[in-house]
Amino acid sequence: MKAHKWYTPYLLLAPAVIWVLVFAIWPFLNTVVLSFTDARPLRTPKWVGLDNFVTLFHDERFVYAMVTSLVYVVVCVPLLTFLPLFLALLVQKKVPGISIFRTTYYFPVIASVVVVGIIWSWLFDSQGLINQSLQFLHLTDQPINFLIDRWLILLSAISLTVWKGLGYYMVVYLAALTNVGKELHEAAALDGAGWWRRFWTVTVPGVKGAMLLISALVTVAAMRIFAEIYVLTNGSGGPGGQAQSLVMLIQQTGKGLNGNLGYASAISVVLFLLTIGPLLVVGYINQGAEIREARKLRKMGSGKKAKQGGKR
Repeated sequence: MKAHKWYTPYLLLAPAVIWVLVFAIWPFLNTVVLSFTDARPLRTPKWVGLDNFVTLFHDERFVYAMVTSLVYVVVCVPLLTFLPLFLALLVQKKVPGISIFRTTYYFPVIASVVVVGIIWSWLFDSQGLINQSLQFLHLTDQPINFLIDRWLILLSAISLTVWKGLGYYMVVYLAALTNVGKELHEAAALDGAGWWRRFWTVTVPGVKGAMLLISALVTVAAMRIFAEIYVLTNGSGGPGGQAQSLVMLIQQTGKGLNGNLGYASAISVVLFLLTIGPLLVVGYINQGAEIREARKLRKMGSGKKAKQGGKR
């Protein structure tokens, strides 16, 4: 067998490394630098230090966007953490035709969010199916302004996000549930544990890793929400922009020849810090025990060496 040249692995890695450097690392570093300037298109940027970040916390639009993103996180995380788990438990059972239900539940995942958003705007319109149904059932006398009121816009967008995400996270849980042995459920049942008790003492601990991962992914996705609100509000972000998200604020601030790229970059840096936090927490929880054990072993090794040195 002919031996490879020493540089062969580097040649194979080079395209991926160049791609990451050009389209990920460089834009990130450039955004961080621009956040400390007053950069605008077709104009030489000037260094302004922390002025953009100070302005952020006095900007009403930023406060609205933060509230929108936080509400999205608080509502979506529990819904998309537990509902897909219940759905996975239902479709996990081996009964005739269950694959059809699995495919049906996964279908919203592959549907375009823009197309689904347009359908949602038809459903929640003042003359849409939902308002017509509510009036037909005499539950309301007048149409409900789902796409005008700030909080109802968020409710509509959250329902879209949850509907689209159920199938994806269901598949993640289906993979995790294969690691939960049936003998554990059988042993718990013999001890008199009911379904609800077995769920919390057997199923949840068995899928804890997947649950933490899903919670982090949903948190990051909720903080970066854009398309759902953008489509439902036609890009306006609701009345006075009160329902716009952080990503929408970045897009509106930085677009056009008069866009404030420095200020938009500062918002992007804040968004990055908000999204990296949940991932670090999940990483620490998953690896925390191993890290603490490694530190303990290191201390024990250092102690033994010190004792041996003292004896000498």
